[in-house]
Amino acid sequence: MHEATLAFPLLVALIAIALGFDFLNGRNDAGNAIATVVATRVLSPGRAVAFAAFFNFAAIFVFGLHVAETVGKGIVDASIVTPAVVFGALIGAICWNMITWWFGIPSSSSHALVGGLLGAGTAKAGFGAIVWSGVSKTAIAIVLSPTLGMIMALLLVLLTSWAFLRASPAGADKSFRRLQLISSALFSLSHGGNDAQKTMGIITVLLFSQGMLGPVFHVPIWVMISCYLAIALGTLTGGWRIIETMGSKITRLTPHQGFCAEAGGASVIFAASFLGIPVSTTHTITGAIVGVGAARRASAVRWNIASRIVIAWVVTIPASAAIGAIFFELTRLFP
Repeated sequence: MHEATLAFPLLVALIAIALGFDFLNGRNDAGNAIATVVATRVLSPGRAVAFAAFFNFAAIFVFGLHVAETVGKGIVDASIVTPAVVFGALIGAICWNMITWWFGIPSSSSHALVGGLLGAGTAKAGFGAIVWSGVSKTAIAIVLSPTLGMIMALLLVLLTSWAFLRASPAGADKSFRRLQLISSALFSLSHGGNDAQKTMGIITVLLFSQGMLGPVFHVPIWVMISCYLAIALGTLTGGWRIIETMGSKITRLTPHQGFCAEAGGASVIFAASFLGIPVSTTHTITGAIVGVGAARRASAVRWNIASRIVIAWVVTIPASAAIGAIFFELTRLFP
């Protein structure tokens, strides 16, 4: 697996693993996209996942490829990437996703992939392989995305509360149930646009390392379609343990709060995607949900649940990096 060129069946197998990660990403992050709309009973779980999956795929028509380029050549030096590095990165991310999914903890698939890539890349070529500018953008986003999500959600709570001041409770509730369909669509669109591109970056850098893209790093159309389709199918399977955590365990949500959380989170992810920052949809929507809960009163947020989620955020990159490095080293056993 360390050879410069890879046999075609092994190349296909690695691409299949990457798409499998993308599928798990959609499954793992389904809770982020639909938890609020399910918790407020605007949509049934079945309709919600189909709704989210549709907009996950529709993101192919909206977003560029800035995030894919960051992941493909902005985390570790593309010149040191080998199939073994890609294998270690993917298995590191997949293992960490499965661990956190099993315990119902909303961790970041994005940062698990970044961590796996960092672990496998440094195991291959040392710390000199790290592209610090890209890593620093990701690290800053770990702090900024939930913070900005919380701020945007809080602002929307204030603005919409003022706008509906004269509306009856029943009329406001009916309006926000309709508006939540729009906000949920926007969040699902932003989720697909940011997260599918991470797998695009991995597959593209693998193809680039095999000399299959020529001298210029670019994302083929078939890679784009495959990645968007895989994340949409993953979302269709749902992630019910995480949906329960996001939708009801952090705080109880009304349609008004659900709309503000989704719209606030979507605005942050849209901005990050256009700037090429691989932001965590999990972090962003969690911050937004905490924000709308705290807008009601601080005690409305179950801080013990939120603190468990934050711990998972902190551990994700080093844990997936360690697993990625281990699996990279295991490939040395197979010349």
